[in-house]
Amino acid sequence: MTQAIAATATTEDFGSLADGSKVQAIVLKNNKGVSARVISYGATLQALHAPDRKGDIADITIGYDDLKGYVDTPQYLGVTVGRYANRIAKGKFTLDGKEYTLATNNNGNHLHGGLKGWDKVNWTVKSVKDGGAAGEASVTFTYISPDGEEGYPGKVIAEVTYSLNENNDLTVSYKATTDKPTVVNLTNHALFNLAGIESGRSALEAKLQLEADGYLPTDETAIPYGNIAPVAGTPFDFTSPAIINDRVRDARDPQILIGLGIDHNYVLRGGVTKEPRLAVTLTDEASGRGMKILTTEPGIQMYTGNFLDGKIPGKNGRVTRMGDAVAFEAQHFPDSPNQPSFPSTRLDPGQTYTQTTVHHIFVAE
Repeated sequence: MTQAIAATATTEDFGSLADGSKVQAIVLKNNKGVSARVISYGATLQALHAPDRKGDIADITIGYDDLKGYVDTPQYLGVTVGRYANRIAKGKFTLDGKEYTLATNNNGNHLHGGLKGWDKVNWTVKSVKDGGAAGEASVTFTYISPDGEEGYPGKVIAEVTYSLNENNDLTVSYKATTDKPTVVNLTNHALFNLAGIESGRSALEAKLQLEADGYLPTDETAIPYGNIAPVAGTPFDFTSPAIINDRVRDARDPQILIGLGIDHNYVLRGGVTKEPRLAVTLTDEASGRGMKILTTEPGIQMYTGNFLDGKIPGKNGRVTRMGDAVAFEAQHFPDSPNQPSFPSTRLDPGQTYTQTTVHHIFVAE
């Protein structure tokens, strides 16, 4: 009896930056038709291919075909976001009595690590591993963020590992340490369309269930007020499966009308956990492709691509518009350094920041 070949990891060239440094692409592939291409620039999920119920394989995450797209027109597509994912109000926070000032790059607030966040650096490839006996192929990237980078205190040493197994689990795990008290909040910013990015169908036609009874209302600049509001009775309610578009086009809640879509943090049941637990079930009923997202994080930012304006060409020259893809960014809450009631994002010397988020791909009957 022939033993099945385990998931594989292969390395490819993905171009060079202006300073001459090489960007690598690592392709993780299993025997079920699932493959992920991850590039070192931004530790970015550049492509994710998955089969539908007929066995036809399609790319289900938007992005660019080449390095130039990621460098010239950054839209956080598939990137690792750091040192702080999401927003910090007015680009300021206080830690141990000292105020720190960050770049204000989004409506007067600090967004996704600032002017040159971790999405805009070329991470070092630490290791590339084939599946072997464990059946799991992986790549680990590292980045050293110097003390004072983008205004943050402390040198932070970060690792991001992407792994793929024969169960169709694409797992993204993070580690970070610091030499001074600081704040850390990491996430992956992939935007998915389970119908396939070449299908011509909106990602908002998918059916969604979110394991969250509350969300964070925000002001017009997407900064949370600080309270947790119940989703019950609002268009934010996905506690039972619902078509995303039916909620987004619902005019009952001005929070959605602010951004012409959803760009809000959901408060997941259970808070921070040691092991990943179910947060999202997303299904495209036409193709049968589905994805379950499990995470150790207390929140998940749902973003319906509100700022995709149809002007920037992506893969195969296709432009992307609002609704062409949707993100579920597992993370701590936005503006936590200024919100004492939110789960803390503080990281001290001697501690290790960790996060694990699993994207389980399946085919619905």
